[in-house]
Amino acid sequence: MQNKFDNLIKYLNELKEQGLCLAFSGGIDSTLLLYLCRNMNILAITFKSDFQTDDEIKSTKILCEQYNVKQLIIQTDILKNQRICNNPKDRCYHCKKMLFETALNKMQEMGIKYLIDGTNFDDLKVYRPGRKALAELKVISPFAKFEITKQEIRNYAKECGIEIFDKPSTPCLATRFPYNTKLTKEKLKMVENGEQILKNQGFNNCRLRLHNDIARIEIPTEQFNKFIEKKAELISELKSLGLKYLTLDIEGLRSGSMDI
Repeated sequence: MQNKFDNLIKYLNELKEQGLCLAFSGGIDSTLLLYLCRNMNILAITFKSDFQTDDEIKSTKILCEQYNVKQLIIQTDILKNQRICNNPKDRCYHCKKMLFETALNKMQEMGIKYLIDGTNFDDLKVYRPGRKALAELKVISPFAKFEITKQEIRNYAKECGIEIFDKPSTPCLATRFPYNTKLTKEKLKMVENGEQILKNQGFNNCRLRLHNDIARIEIPTEQFNKFIEKKAELISELKSLGLKYLTLDIEGLRSGSMDI
């Protein structure tokens, strides 16, 4: 693993000579890149839209300040794009294309040549339509290039003393809806608030997926008993958001459950 990261750091140092920008979401993948590039005079670009929570944006600001990296937050009304708003199966392609084109235009104005992101080697093995947009725009994914997996990222981040090395993945809020379901600000905010209620009750790794008026809750199976114990309080709080039916998915938390 050390050899992979030695080669990665050497590569990043080569890129920085012509200007380097990081698409920074605040997840562990992009956070490790932020840490590795902290002394390379890079620019971190963070996208802010209805697909990200306020807490996620706040955490990116804290991390950029911690590592003394300049940050540019690009705010986008993502739902103005009807193709994205209609949530087709390749929504992620159109979303990435829109956001990263904006970032590249900003970089061109600033004379920065290279844009990198946190896509890792494991991401190449699952359904990720956004990768096509990254390839078309020539965005570089260093972890994927050097075949660095998610677990290797977590392990190395831990060795580096990065506190959020075990932070759960936080895909965008649009992933909580079945494909071809129209996305609205109100529905996205409902999901954000619902997941915050779950997190406040100790379910930090969770998904609240909306199927019309049915909320399907995904948490790790080992937390089912805890969930049942807190059932009454959770029902009261979640229904206060306007949710009509609440279900606990007995398959538990899993990535890409909407991709079936």
